[in-house]
Amino acid sequence: MESLLSEIRNCTICSSHLSHGANPILAASANSRIVIVGQAPGSIVHRTGIPWDDKSGERLRSWLGVSEKEFYNKELFALIPMGFCYPGKGKSGDLPPRPECAPTWHHLVLDMMPNKELVLLIGNYAQQYYLKDAAQNTLTDTVRNYAQYLPTYLPLPHPSPRNNIWLKKNAWFEESVIPELRRRTNSICNTR
Repeated sequence: MESLLSEIRNCTICSSHLSHGANPILAASANSRIVIVGQAPGSIVHRTGIPWDDKSGERLRSWLGVSEKEFYNKELFALIPMGFCYPGKGKSGDLPPRPECAPTWHHLVLDMMPNKELVLLIGNYAQQYYLKDAAQNTLTDTVRNYAQYLPTYLPLPHPSPRNNIWLKKNAWFEESVIPELRRRTNSICNTR
């Protein structure tokens, strides 16, 4: 696993498309139990080199009901974005994750994690890639129907502050999905 992670961290296959340069960011272990498939690192994470080291990460840890120490324990959580590098700014937020990363690397990383019990699909890019035709027409419908993807996958919206409006409009998410997410996370994290 360490050899593969080193190879990914040195990847430059899409560097010509990255205004801030290649800086692949991920964290995983062969023993990881919960895989978090996010979108792509933001500008803060690009600078710090620490996955989810921003406001989105704070909210995600709150949703999961875990401490920062637990979250960054690679034996518990693998943090694997759809695009490993910061894609740069677009007109209304960050650009989409680069399309080269997931098909090139994800299957290799996931194949080396025999203990994974749950894959959290954060945002539409991860949901479309992993759920394929089983994804609903919208992210909202996919997240609302999360139970049909269990026990393997649990789709979530992105925890970005940019999604505050979505969270206000969809109160059911915090009422029904978050408790299920915390229950499963707690069960997995406390049975090692």
